[in-house]
Amino acid sequence: MAEETENDNNLVPANDRIVKINIEDQMKSAYIDYSMSVIVSRALPDARDGLKPVHRRVLYGMDGLGVTSGKPYKKSARIVGEVLGKYHPHGDSSVYDTMVRMAQHWSMRYPMVDGQGNYGSLDGDPPAAMRYTEARLRKVAEEMLADLKKDTVDFQLNFDDSEQEPTVLPTRIPNLLVNGASGIAVGMATNMAPHNLTEVIDGTIAYIDNRDIEISELMQHIKAPDFPTGGVIYGHYGVREAFETGRGRIVMRAKAEIETTKSGREIIVVTEIPYLINKADMIKRTAELINEKKLEGISEIRDESAKDVRIVYEVKRDANANVVLNNLFKHTSLQSSFSVNNIALVKGRPMLMNLKDMIQAFVEHRHDVVVRRTKFELAEAEKRAHILEGYLIALDHLDEVIKLIRNSETPEEARVGLMEKFGLSDIQARAILDMTLRRLTGLEREKIKEEYAELMKTIDYLKQVLADEGLRYQIIKDELIEVKEKFGDERRSVIVHSAEDMTMEDFIDDEEVVITISHNSYVKRTPLSEYKRQGRGGKGSIGSNTRDEDFTEHIITATAHNYMLLFTESGRCFWLRAFEIPEGSRTSRGRALQNIINVPKEEKIKAYILVKNLKDQEYLENNFIIMCTKQGTIKKTSLEAYSRPRANGINAININEGDQLIEACLTSGNSEIVMALRSGRAIRFNESTVRPMGRTATGVRGVTLAHEKDEVVGMISVNSSEVSVLVVSEKGYGKRTDLDDYRITNRGGKGVKTINVTEKTGELVAIKDVTDNDDLMIINKSGIVIRIGVDTLRVMGRATQGVRLITLKENDEIASITKVAREEEEELEIEGEESVEGTEDSAADQDNNSVSEE
Repeated sequence: MAEETENDNNLVPANDRIVKINIEDQMKSAYIDYSMSVIVSRALPDARDGLKPVHRRVLYGMDGLGVTSGKPYKKSARIVGEVLGKYHPHGDSSVYDTMVRMAQHWSMRYPMVDGQGNYGSLDGDPPAAMRYTEARLRKVAEEMLADLKKDTVDFQLNFDDSEQEPTVLPTRIPNLLVNGASGIAVGMATNMAPHNLTEVIDGTIAYIDNRDIEISELMQHIKAPDFPTGGVIYGHYGVREAFETGRGRIVMRAKAEIETTKSGREIIVVTEIPYLINKADMIKRTAELINEKKLEGISEIRDESAKDVRIVYEVKRDANANVVLNNLFKHTSLQSSFSVNNIALVKGRPMLMNLKDMIQAFVEHRHDVVVRRTKFELAEAEKRAHILEGYLIALDHLDEVIKLIRNSETPEEARVGLMEKFGLSDIQARAILDMTLRRLTGLEREKIKEEYAELMKTIDYLKQVLADEGLRYQIIKDELIEVKEKFGDERRSVIVHSAEDMTMEDFIDDEEVVITISHNSYVKRTPLSEYKRQGRGGKGSIGSNTRDEDFTEHIITATAHNYMLLFTESGRCFWLRAFEIPEGSRTSRGRALQNIINVPKEEKIKAYILVKNLKDQEYLENNFIIMCTKQGTIKKTSLEAYSRPRANGINAININEGDQLIEACLTSGNSEIVMALRSGRAIRFNESTVRPMGRTATGVRGVTLAHEKDEVVGMISVNSSEVSVLVVSEKGYGKRTDLDDYRITNRGGKGVKTINVTEKTGELVAIKDVTDNDDLMIINKSGIVIRIGVDTLRVMGRATQGVRLITLKENDEIASITKVAREEEEELEIEGEESVEGTEDSAADQDNNSVSEE
């Protein structure tokens, strides 16, 4: 019995067996198949012809029916039936809706279908049923289908393998750019804006001429999208972003003008509305906002549109029309946005495409079409030439040919006889047998000879085209120019710069400026030209009017567009553009820094860094900020950590209790650091010995202080041995020393003597890296400023006292120094400048000041 049961089981048909599978795997597999089908076969356009399968099938179906631009219209239902039955096995509404959209002049920039009947309206009215409307192709659509029968594109079998349909159209028009596309697939969507045909063709020709063309250069031809409904493109930033990346937000506005009626009332007249906006819904929503009191100043709205758009907003007598219009832009669809997302199929795969990618895809496709068309035409010409060669042989031996045919019992015998006697091919022999008697007349014989001669010229030209790539691209250009002359038109959408396009930089000259920050945090900027150069030892000119014992602590030379990173003594970082600092005369006090940026009143700015910009990623990653504190701590952090400005600043370094940040500088990562102490010592070490740390780290030991009251007075970073080290003491003495006089030591040491500190010189107050091309600006606590050339200071040894740089009044001291780059030509005097001239020290005095401790 057991054996019988086993045999019975073996007799169960294979189809009835149940195979257990994991439902998760099955659903995943099925969903991926479905999503790929939607992406490739339904929702996304092909980058080559800019069409989805349904659009392509409608055009191909209409071409197959013969409803071209010169033929009578056919019922839409007939066309839909053709497309459904042969190519598109989906609902009839999908095909009819596609055809309707291709006929609407407000939906497509260059409509492909010429519709007759009710095809809907801007108000969102639905089209009439397909049994009432008629359609035919427009001339521009015929350019999409041109050369289709010349083996220019691949064909595939339709859904039931009964028909062939093209996988892509051999379009002469860059349709992807010209008409745009939109569609929602699975996990991705596309939204491509339409453009002006004339501009797109000019841009395509520019690309053909220069394959390495930049997108910015293409934008000189293709300015921006060009919407079917016209309107205003407000702002160019979104356009540029969309062209460069394939994604961007383009702000569109209605074309509106303020007019005055005969009665003196102001009205706002809208004649063009943004793309894809339903006019009726927009007016209805505006009326609701007026009723809800969210929009004020409008007494009546009238839609006076007929063939053209005309919406009239009547403004109340006590209202300002400009304010009303701005509120309409803010609250209604008179201003809307078009979110560009250029995703199209490239070789069957969805890709995000920028402007150049889309042009490249079209040009490569067009080149492929020209090659295939040329090969097809060459093959056809060679076939015809072969037959004509047979005709010419027959005409040369006419009597023998006639005799042979007459003596043959059957056509087959005559064909074989012709082939054997005259060396003709099968095709030639059949063609001769099919010749009519009228071809034997003298006139017809001449025509055959002429046709053969022309055909040989054509064959030579076609072979030349296949051999010469430059010639093929010239053909593409010529055909594009022909299309432009036929269908090119003016832009409909106007481009207007928005406020966000016009930054403050556009209105401010990038001139050199001097920025001064006082001890009490008053700041101003002054053109560099207001300061003049003086001889060493002069008493200087008045730099600023101070009060309450305030004095200028920082003098910064910059250009107006530079970013300034400001570092406070507690280790916080703030950002400021140079042009944002209020301008003041050389003698003015300036404005409190707390009124410009959110620096707490109790914190003082101790260091600054000038940065070219904060958007260049390579620049940010390859530069570092090095900071040092009074107690000798040093810290290195990548500039990238400080590239995102915040209104309230950020923590730049963690400061220990009792310590203060005193200096920060920008380095490339390969600099040498020199730190100077108040006691007159300095240390030199390689920046590489300080590893990069995070923004909130404390840092490492940079130098060891000589005694408890000692402190760091400054730090410099040096990249070149040509640079000399300048040190200045509090009583006006200073000197230059070669960098090589400072030997390189380990980080954290006590350093070497940099200046001989005496009662006459006072303690060290500053250290700077200078060259002969620099000028020195020195400021003292009483507000006097002097500008001298560094080249007037001779280079001395490390342990000397130096020379007197500025003559100080009794009890006055040096507050701060800075270096400025010298201009090639500088005026020695500025008209009307208030200055107090001094005399230089005598040579003997200078020599006495230079006495070396050594």
